[in-house]
Amino acid sequence: MISFKKIVKPASLIFAIASLIGSYPFASAQSAPVKIVVADAKTTHHLNLYVAQDLGIFKKYNLDVSIVPVADLAAARDLVVSGQADVFWSCPTVAIAAIANGAPIKIISQVKKPCTSVLLVPQGSSIIKYSDLKDKNIAGISPTCESVIALSVAAKRNGGQFNLQKLAGGPALAALEAKQVDGAILEEPQASIAELKGYKVLFKEAAENIPCRTINARNAFLKSNAKDLKTFIKAVGEANAIILSNPVAPNIVDIAVKYTGAPVEAIKYGNHRLKFRTNIDKPGLFLLGNELIELKNIKENPGNKLYADEFRGITWN
Repeated sequence: MISFKKIVKPASLIFAIASLIGSYPFASAQSAPVKIVVADAKTTHHLNLYVAQDLGIFKKYNLDVSIVPVADLAAARDLVVSGQADVFWSCPTVAIAAIANGAPIKIISQVKKPCTSVLLVPQGSSIIKYSDLKDKNIAGISPTCESVIALSVAAKRNGGQFNLQKLAGGPALAALEAKQVDGAILEEPQASIAELKGYKVLFKEAAENIPCRTINARNAFLKSNAKDLKTFIKAVGEANAIILSNPVAPNIVDIAVKYTGAPVEAIKYGNHRLKFRTNIDKPGLFLLGNELIELKNIKENPGNKLYADEFRGITWN
């Protein structure tokens, strides 16, 4: 008699079970994405952040990055210091001053060099030499912006101390156009917008060798998520390479416009100035610390205390 009963060999049974298990999502599921909250004052100086986000580079590395818009760099710093965000991009002097005064943050990466923020004045302005700045009203993003500091120090040494009107980029440009100030220290894209409107750049040399922008992280988040932050900076590095290969590629320009709202022509005009990098310029940041001391913003230069030990050998030595 023919038996219809089949004997299943143990090896076959194991293979069948493994195949069934493998067909369920939990068998190949990736670990949950790591959440990183970035407090961001919008500017094309932060274009590498936007490109990494919009081109899916963060997602590729299993990072769930949220970009929280804030009014200015001080607000970005405060959001991180208070624990409501994990990372922020800023003028290096904002980070240096904060760390020197006890803020629980560290610098983990450079964003770019050189500084591309410049003083713009109307055509026919009486300001020609540093000494001409004496008692003038100049709009600027912050007393601790590296470009403001560089210009303040140069003016002070030449008897041209000016009155700083603290205004973010857009309001500073508006004040310049309304003739409410004698000049404005503007970053991209506002600097390019002003140039295209006919305003004149002065004293470009004051900040042209200064490192511009750092990426800074909250100490508590750094302690528990150092590996993820290293991956985060790796993703930023990939975005840097894409931008530097063609700063005015249509998709790059579209992303810049999306985040900053700046005119396309201004983006195209100024994007070539943005020399992105991740390596920290220690000598440049040390000099900025000394200038903060000269302006009485801090008492002591933090030196290597600025930097996260976890990033030694990666973004600094």
